Amino acid sequence: MRMSMDPSHLSANLADIRRRIAQACREAGRDPAEVALLPVSKTFGPEAIRAAVALGLHRFGENRVQEIRDKAGPLADCGIAWVVIGHLQTNKAKDVARLASEVQSLDRPELAEALQHRLEIEGRELDVLVQVKTSPEESKHGLPPAALEGFLERLRDFPRLRVRGLMTMAVQSDDPAAVRACFRRLRELRDAMRARGHALPRLSMGMSGDFPLAIAEGATEVRIGTALFGRR
Repeated sequence: MRMSMDPSHLSANLADIRRRIAQACREAGRDPAEVALLPVSKTFGPEAIRAAVALGLHRFGENRVQEIRDKAGPLADCGIAWVVIGHLQTNKAKDVARLASEVQSLDRPELAEALQHRLEIEGRELDVLVQVKTSPEESKHGLPPAALEGFLERLRDFPRLRVRGLMTMAVQSDDPAAVRACFRRLRELRDAMRARGHALPRLSMGMSGDFPLAIAEGATEVRIGTALFGRR
């Protein structure tokens, strides 16, 4: 785990990301205020995250619950909201219910059940995004698009889970059209579900290499790691 980085580099990277978000929004005819930045701090240690907090960032995405456990203590004074963005095993529900403010990778009923149970014990609620698989790659996780409506209906039975929107990861490709199609698919699914009575205001999609394409297709949040913190 990398423990630190040059704060001046971090500040410059953040300014550049915000500039690029604003540019992508202008090109799409959107207000930059509509697009949030979720810094992804995986593999970077408390010192790097503390430097990001000093720049006004307070939500951080992590792929692994173990990293949240390792970092939450040393950073307890920073008021950080931890967001789980990686594939989540049900046996991690206890730590998630205790430490996380949000899960963006909810993709199956048994995980919803495990989180609901642990949240009842903790006396907490949790924001969640449903992860949908819009890429043909076998390595990608997520709910099949055809199963989304039924899953959203089932989530009404889990009152501790506050469903806020959808998340996806695009195909890894040099073809912008293929990448953009993954993001468009999620937006179309959101619109279809909204027409059926499901309020899903948030679309978390786009990472360091493709976030302008995601913004063009309606992303309300982009998950940025490498472009902010540097290579892992």
